Amino acid sequence: MMRILGVAVLAIFLNGCATHQGLLEPAPASVSFTPLKAGLRDFASIKGKPVVVAVYSFKDLTGQRKPADNIANLSSAVTQGAEVYLIKALMDISDGKFFKVVERGGLEALIKERQLIRNTRQSFEGEKAKQLSPLKFAGIMVEGGVVGYDSNKQTGGAGIRLLGIGPQTEWRMDVVTVGLRVISVLTGEVLLTITTEKTILSCNVGLNVFKFYDAGTKVLEVEAGTTTNEPVNYAVRQAIETAVIEMVKEGRRKKLWDYTHKTVKASTGGKENEEE
Repeated sequence: MMRILGVAVLAIFLNGCATHQGLLEPAPASVSFTPLKAGLRDFASIKGKPVVVAVYSFKDLTGQRKPADNIANLSSAVTQGAEVYLIKALMDISDGKFFKVVERGGLEALIKERQLIRNTRQSFEGEKAKQLSPLKFAGIMVEGGVVGYDSNKQTGGAGIRLLGIGPQTEWRMDVVTVGLRVISVLTGEVLLTITTEKTILSCNVGLNVFKFYDAGTKVLEVEAGTTTNEPVNYAVRQAIETAVIEMVKEGRRKKLWDYTHKTVKASTGGKENEEE
């Protein structure tokens, strides 16, 4: 029995060391691809000229903090700069041929830089200084934010022990909700609104050993396990990209714009399907 326990402990120890060594190895920086890259870039082309759109902000409206046990965590549960993901999705859809995004988040710095250029040109060239091109204005604004973050919407687990030895698993599901609306710049009317949800899964897998030995006077207890958490930023980004795709489809249904049908081959049978 002692030999079996010794082998089990050694195997758990070596497995844990190998796992942690693999996780702690530094990884080089890599390009962050969009979760719905194919769905965005392969989307149908707009009929007519691209729509000029402005994005001022896309805030975290939940106030949710990261879950923590027995401490007050001041870190936010979701990103505070989600407008980066929204702008990227708007620029990627239909490979950049559907929307033209104008800078508004850093508008104050942009205006200062243009003023600096004008002043410098006038100082050296006088009244004959070349004028700057006017800033492009947008026809619509895209606003919204992360409107919900529900922790522990569902939890569960399972485990079994035989002779004090057995595995167990636990899982938890959170939900992040994103709201998006399109506003007409000329009238201020809200033209359409979209809400999307994305689940965030966390899973813990472990192995426990609990044995009495030496005539039941001594106890051996060993635990090993690993936890996998789906990145919250990935979930927020995917929810935003799904909202952008649905926004384009809803805009077509409301006749705000139109786009061409795209013919693709189905995965089976070689038949051609027409998708929107």
